[in-house]
Amino acid sequence: MSKLRERLLDASRSGVYRTSGVEALDDAVRGTRLNYAKVTLPVSATKASLLNATARALAFPEWFGENWDALEDCLTDLSWREADGHVLVFAGLEPSDDVGILIDVLSASAAHWSARGKPFFAVLVDPERLLPVADLYRER
Repeated sequence: MSKLRERLLDASRSGVYRTSGVEALDDAVRGTRLNYAKVTLPVSATKASLLNATARALAFPEWFGENWDALEDCLTDLSWREADGHVLVFAGLEPSDDVGILIDVLSASAAHWSARGKPFFAVLVDPERLLPVADLYRER
């Protein structure tokens, strides 16, 4: 088993991280029971586009209220996406106040799942290293 796969299966390591690309993640989750979803955002994403892209990628239920609290409610439920854990990849993020709030919501969701023994990783594709998150793994 790869070290990245081991990390993604370890609930105690849940959190929000960065990577420069998704190829290694694609390989690491293949054959696992992790829910793997990719959220692709438009350039200069707004709060509405962040919420809508996430809702679409994770097939949020109709009751999703399209605000930050509702996003956290859905991310800490995910009962409609039966899995042993969750790996969400966000591509197209640029530093902004809304992205900062998104990172906070993702961090709270990761803490929620970790406390329940289920891995939850939000991985931001950030090759320029502009966002205030740690690296998921050491890339060559």
